[in-house]
Amino acid sequence: MKILMVCLGNICRSPLAEGILQHLANEQGLDWQVDSAGTGNYHIGGKPDPRSVKVAKQHGIDISRQRARQITREDLSDFDHIYVMDKSNYKNVVALASSADEKEKIKLLITGDVVPDPYYDDALFEPVFDMIYAECGKLLTFLKK
Repeated sequence: MKILMVCLGNICRSPLAEGILQHLANEQGLDWQVDSAGTGNYHIGGKPDPRSVKVAKQHGIDISRQRARQITREDLSDFDHIYVMDKSNYKNVVALASSADEKEKIKLLITGDVVPDPYYDDALFEPVFDMIYAECGKLLTFLKK
């Protein structure tokens, strides 16, 4: 199974979601490929935000080798599921879809809610990690079925 996590710049939320879900899948022995991307091109090739790296590391997850990239049109056909962090990301990714099947793959990570962007508030990194971790646990259970 191939899963893509998407946020704005691909340096805070989606790298955490990629790292967390891949970690949980690996713990369960699942052969899943989890990746992440941003809707914007601000940080292409850059490392995850140091605060995301730090909070992930504190929980035993290494995301330091990830590199930011922008979502591509091809991602919509290459991935089985695409999870976005907020409604703006959702709107931008849906705009790339060329079919109903592709649109159906795109969902908010937290149904009916958003994962807040911690970029401008250091105090949000831990709560955002916890929020994504909890949701990835639910997602893992749901997708295993």
